[in-house]
Amino acid sequence: MQELIDLLHQHGLLLVFLVTLASRVGLPVPAAPLIVVAGGLVAAGRMALIDLLLVSVLANVIADWVWYAAGRHYGSRIMRLVCRVSQSPDSCVLESEGMLTRWGGGSLVLAKFIPGVSLVAPPMTGAMRMPFWQFVLYDAVAALVWTLAYLVLGLVFRHQIEQVLAAMEQATWLALGLVGVLVVLFGGYRIWQRHRLKQVQSIVRMAPEELMQRMQQGWQPLVLDVRSREMTALEPDGLPGAQRVDMAQLRTQMSDEERERPIVVYCNCPGDVSAAQAARRLRGLGFRQVWPLLGGLDGWLEAGHGVQPVSEYLPARCNKADVVLQRGV
Repeated sequence: MQELIDLLHQHGLLLVFLVTLASRVGLPVPAAPLIVVAGGLVAAGRMALIDLLLVSVLANVIADWVWYAAGRHYGSRIMRLVCRVSQSPDSCVLESEGMLTRWGGGSLVLAKFIPGVSLVAPPMTGAMRMPFWQFVLYDAVAALVWTLAYLVLGLVFRHQIEQVLAAMEQATWLALGLVGVLVVLFGGYRIWQRHRLKQVQSIVRMAPEELMQRMQQGWQPLVLDVRSREMTALEPDGLPGAQRVDMAQLRTQMSDEERERPIVVYCNCPGDVSAAQAARRLRGLGFRQVWPLLGGLDGWLEAGHGVQPVSEYLPARCNKADVVLQRGV
């Protein structure tokens, strides 16, 4: 263990830079715990505070700039790729879009502390055309806040960190055992997450070809687009006749008069997860005929079918007077 302490002492800045950069790119490396330990070394006088801050902020900004540029260049396509890397692919885009809309550039600070969202926020700002220098400013502030938060933890608990390092040096096998337990627990948690995700994804889907064939035969389903408002702003076209509905408001938005009507739900996310979640929620609310669209919007386009602008969902019970009141006219 003394070798590790010496390595942090001699090459701490390089190690912090590389681990932080890898973490921000999307690799599963423990950047935050490393910053906490570095805080303890700063308290012990083994690392320079200013140098550590500069290195961490620089690594954050460089990695986030790469994702920002990719988002600005490739739009929603890069965000779907990021969600496949993210630890929370079922919600990362929806949460990131909502946060950016509410908080603007300041959301980059909040996003740093939310797993999944932190990786999606930079390409999302690029896709939403945030000015470059505004992005750099907000991202640098976010990186500084993130680094200081974990450094303070290291400074406050520096004595405990030194005790833990000393104990680990004297009891290597115990340390390895503790690490093993943590790995097993984390692995079990990830397996449980995958199992829960498989349960959501096990719902029967409808293929684009089947949907088109049925519609050509006169079938008139309610087609719901569960992409976020921000995503539909970036990609306004969807399935013909589709209506956008908020995932979080399915219970309050959906009309009871639609319960016996066939419903097809689609998104544009990895594994159709959002659409599958929406379908399960609707079935739980008593809507019997609900299918997620296999492959989502991408699957529909790949099948060669056309698209048109998506409208907002209006419950069947709403009349024109209700719509006027809702719009404040």
